[in-house]
Amino acid sequence: MATAKPTASSRLLPAPIGAAMVILLIAPLILSDFRLGLLAKYLTYAIVALGLDLLWGYTGMLSLGHGVFFGLGAYCAGMYLKLEATRATGEAMPDFMVWSGLKALPAFWEPFGSPAFAVMMAILVPATLASILGYLACRSRIKDVYFSLITQAVALIIPILLIGQQGYTGGTNGVTNFGTLFGASLKERPTQIVLYLATVLVLALSFVLSRWVVRSRFGRLLVAVRDDEQRVRFLGYNLTAVKVGVYALSAALAGVAGMMFVPQVGIISPAMLGIVPSVEMVVWVAVGGRGTLIGPIIGAIVVSAAKSTLSESFPDTWQYLLGALFVAVVIWFPQGLTGLRISHVIGRFTGRTADRDLADATHGTSTGKERQL
Repeated sequence: MATAKPTASSRLLPAPIGAAMVILLIAPLILSDFRLGLLAKYLTYAIVALGLDLLWGYTGMLSLGHGVFFGLGAYCAGMYLKLEATRATGEAMPDFMVWSGLKALPAFWEPFGSPAFAVMMAILVPATLASILGYLACRSRIKDVYFSLITQAVALIIPILLIGQQGYTGGTNGVTNFGTLFGASLKERPTQIVLYLATVLVLALSFVLSRWVVRSRFGRLLVAVRDDEQRVRFLGYNLTAVKVGVYALSAALAGVAGMMFVPQVGIISPAMLGIVPSVEMVVWVAVGGRGTLIGPIIGAIVVSAAKSTLSESFPDTWQYLLGALFVAVVIWFPQGLTGLRISHVIGRFTGRTADRDLADATHGTSTGKERQL
C-alpha cells in the first residue's frame, strides 16, 4: 500500500521543539499584556490547525466548516463563564435572556454552571456532531469536493440557527461580558499569564497526541486512505470507521481550541463559526504545510501575526496585501513554509530545481513510489 515518505514533522529533532517551547514559556517576561493576549489567541488557532491537518493533510478530507467545531467548544466555555459572571452579580439569568423576555434560566444551561461539565461538553459536542456528519457522508461514499461542500453548508447553517435563538444564545452579539474565571479576574495580568501558560500546555499535549496518532498504525492507515482509498477498501478496512474517527478527533481538538479561546478574547459570536473563519483555518494549514503537524502550527501563528501587523500598519490595504501573500505561497511554495528551502527558492526562479529533479529521475536516484503498508 502506498504511503507517504517521512514528513518534516517526523524528522524534527527534540531540540528545535524544546527551543520553541522555551521561547513560548518566557514570552510573559517579554511581551506586554496586549501582545501576550494576541500570542495566546494565535496558539489556540494552532490547536485548530493541528486537528485540521490530521483530517486534511493526513487523510485527504478537506473540511471547510471547522469554524463550527471551534465555535461550539467556545460556546460551551462561554456558557460557564457567563453563568459565573451572572451569579457574581446576584442575577438569576444572563442579561441577554432578560432582554429577550425569558422568565427562567433554560434547563440545558443549568449543567454548564459546572466547569467540569463545560469542559466535557466542549470536547464531546463538536466530536459528536462531526461523528454524525462523517457517518452520513462516508456511508454514502461522499468525498473530495462534495464532502467539502457539505462541511461548508454546515458552516452556513449553524450560525443562522444561533442567531435565530437570541434568547438562548445571545443572537448576533453572542455571549460576552465575562468577568472572572474560578473567581479570578480575567483582566488581571496574573490570570492572563496563567491562561497563556495553560494554552501553551494544551498545544503541547495536542501536538504530542497528534504525533502519536500519525506514527501509529492508525496514522499509516490514514495516509493510505489519502493516497489510495480504493485499495484500502479492497483490503477489507472499514473506511467509514476510519474517517469518522479522525473527523471526530479533529473536531474535538477544534473544540478544545475554542474552549481556550473564549477566556483569552472575552467573546464568542456566530460570526466566529461561519464560512470565512473556516476557510481561514484551511489557509493556516496550507501556508504552514499540510501533512507535517508542525507546519500548521507555524502557519496559524505566522498568518495570524501577519494579519494583525498588516492591519495595524496598512489599515486601508492590509486585506489586499494578505491576499497577495496567500496567493504567492500557493503558487510558488505549494508545500508551505515547512517545505521552504533556500535552494528551492532559487530554483523557483532559475529552473534549477526542476532540472535537478529530472536528472535524479533519469539516473534512478529517486526513491520508489510505493511501500508496503
